[in-house]
Amino acid sequence: MTDETAEKLDSPEKLAQVLEGIGYLADTGVATAAFLALRMRRPLFCEGEPGTGKTSLAVALAEGLGLPLIRLQCHEGIDAAQALYEWDFPRQLLHLRALEAAGGGQLDAEVAEQSLYTERFLLARPLLKALTSAPCVLLVDEIDRADDEFEAFLLQLLDENAVTIPEYGEVKARTPPLVVLTSNRTREVHDALKRRCLYHWLEHPGLQREIAILRSRIPGIGERLAEQVAESVHRLRAMELLKPPGVAETLDWARALRTLGRDGLDAEVAAATLGAVLKYSEDLDRVKAQLDTLLA
Repeated sequence: MTDETAEKLDSPEKLAQVLEGIGYLADTGVATAAFLALRMRRPLFCEGEPGTGKTSLAVALAEGLGLPLIRLQCHEGIDAAQALYEWDFPRQLLHLRALEAAGGGQLDAEVAEQSLYTERFLLARPLLKALTSAPCVLLVDEIDRADDEFEAFLLQLLDENAVTIPEYGEVKARTPPLVVLTSNRTREVHDALKRRCLYHWLEHPGLQREIAILRSRIPGIGERLAEQVAESVHRLRAMELLKPPGVAETLDWARALRTLGRDGLDAEVAAATLGAVLKYSEDLDRVKAQLDTLLA
């Protein structure tokens, strides 16, 4: 983030303006939470239903602040080797052979070990990259997919902006990264992690804001089409669907209709394009049976 940008961001409203300039329309709650995380140098824990803009917020913050985005996608079984670092074993082995050859077949074990565990052979994964590349935005995406052990592993990083590598020592960020953690709440994240973060629950946008998002992200979209798509998506979210559509699906549906040259939404074209907004056959069948209500 440049000094000029930092000086301008003296309020949540100014940050919201920066985000709006790159197409992310933040409401007051989101803008305030992000502003406080930035100014207080605290991680921001964003929780909410899929498609409410949690990941997009981190992407928008990186772009708006002029910072690199480093993303760690969590999944079941993720461990330190995937998230933090690995040692480059093939290069270490070649190095040992070179040392042995240079010593005429003799190898000093202590000297060899000291030379193996250096930055030269350290393969940085997202968390280590974030500490050594800061300032940056570190996105820890879908932390609820990881297990308890990985959550505990993150605590030192969130507390100290540092991690400890047993063979190498502590690596500490000179400038703390802006950390954004997201969760779809497939399971409860432990209090120990949440206590270290500012917390914000993201809702689906209101109707008028979703219309504004469509106009911002799809230049040239007609007012009638934007309103019809947003209103229809809001009705879909009120139905008991397996996967209610998020903002990304709203945008996909509007782009699909625009690609077909449509400036309005009727039952025929809605039935043909529902695959852009619904992803389960059961949801498709349920909605197709109620299209007249959906488009009323």
